Amino acid sequence: MTPQARRDDLIAAALDLFGSRAPELVTVDDIVAHAEVSRPLFYRYFPSLRELQVEALRTVTDGLVDGLAHLEKGPPEDRLRTAVRGLIDVADHYRAGYVALLRSGSVIATSETDAAIDEVRNRSVELILDALGLAEPSPLVLLTLRCWTAVVEGALLSWLQERDVPREILDGWLVDQLTAMLTTTAAHDPARVSRETA
Repeated sequence: MTPQARRDDLIAAALDLFGSRAPELVTVDDIVAHAEVSRPLFYRYFPSLRELQVEALRTVTDGLVDGLAHLEKGPPEDRLRTAVRGLIDVADHYRAGYVALLRSGSVIATSETDAAIDEVRNRSVELILDALGLAEPSPLVLLTLRCWTAVVEGALLSWLQERDVPREILDGWLVDQLTAMLTTTAAHDPARVSRETA
């Protein structure tokens, strides 16, 4: 096994374990047992457990960004629905890691993981602007999109932990939330009002 493959295998083992318990409760012994390697081998690739935790969580955010990067062409609503489905799929696949990333006060949160989360949020906003054909959004539109990404994160956190809403309803509901928010924004946006009265 190549060094990169071994490193990826250890990350995959950690993410598997995150599926059954919070990342901060997973120990080096748990990971080496799950990956069927020795402790010295673990430390050859990761100088500390914290570094592996951060790398594992970065894998989650990379998956989210990748899921947003490859969207089919089509009407804006279809593209947004596809994007939201992709986010749900990745968040569900890395459930515990995703929850750990976004949970307030997580003991493994770092400036690096915070930056990775911001990257996902920024990519989400870029995607929506592209789908809507808005090259120069007003400040109120940008605020709306940033608020919607917070709605998505909160909804996914609740859904991953409670599973009380059918998956096939969740993505449509989130897209409809954005549509409603943008409709409200259009009625109050000073930039739009000034254009219409000019």
